[in-house]
Amino acid sequence: MSEPRLSSDSFDSSFDSTAYASTGGENLAEVIDLPSNGGQAPRASRGRLQELDSLAGKIALVTGAGSPDGIGFAIATRLRLAGAAVAIVSTTKRIHERAEEIDAIGFVADLSDEAEVGGLADAVGDALGEVDILVNNAGLTSKSDPAVVKPVAQLSYSDWQSELTRNLDTAFLVSRAFVQSMAERGWGRIVNVAATTGVVTAVPAEAAYAAAKAGVTGLTKALATEVVADGVTVNAIAPGLIRTGSSTVPELQKGLDGPLGRPGTPAEVAAAAVFFCAPSASYVTGQTLVVDGGKSLRA
Repeated sequence: MSEPRLSSDSFDSSFDSTAYASTGGENLAEVIDLPSNGGQAPRASRGRLQELDSLAGKIALVTGAGSPDGIGFAIATRLRLAGAAVAIVSTTKRIHERAEEIDAIGFVADLSDEAEVGGLADAVGDALGEVDILVNNAGLTSKSDPAVVKPVAQLSYSDWQSELTRNLDTAFLVSRAFVQSMAERGWGRIVNVAATTGVVTAVPAEAAYAAAKAGVTGLTKALATEVVADGVTVNAIAPGLIRTGSSTVPELQKGLDGPLGRPGTPAEVAAAAVFFCAPSASYVTGQTLVVDGGKSLRA
């Protein structure tokens, strides 16, 4: 494979200069036991709460972040705003444009290829250091790489394998490449992006996609149990109808039928994903958070 490439020759690493200060139980108690102030926390306490969820000093990798209006890039942007040093990856050179926009670092790699995933792990380590936060977003379909939409009776074995490779194998390969290092260092966050399809709902002619995304949640639970004692949490988010650049008109119309009367936004999905990455989310693992505006609640 060709070695993953950096997004720019001069990478500004100033955001990594402030080390994250770990919070002990006594300090946490001071934040929880806030004095009554009409429901408003004092300004100093609000700052303390923000510090608890700061990701300064952490290194994050987000896969599938090449689209400017996609979920992956929205997650990477929010992680960057939280103070993390961020690496992003996609299969095309446009990842370098996204990296420049948020002062991140970009890599090009095919995450369905075991060798390229290994090369990516080495490249990220050389450029930034050990990854603390991994968001497996790669696999969501796009206009250039649409999902296989066929009834099971017409679905070829190669079509079936293609959907599982793109949506499930990528999460497995990338997680495997980084989880051991997280466990050895005693801290880590892995967030897998599933979907409501296959997890809480089903769509005709999308059996392979549904099976893959259901598999993502199964991988999430199993991996969470393996590293639960090592300070590493593994969770998933399951977006519903989200307005992205790859959304079709019928999909957007379905979003109008939901309880909120609109599709979701990548930023709303990113908020859920970054919640799992926060230091204060250390007691949440093996969970899947549905982000669909309540649409799956309707019969």
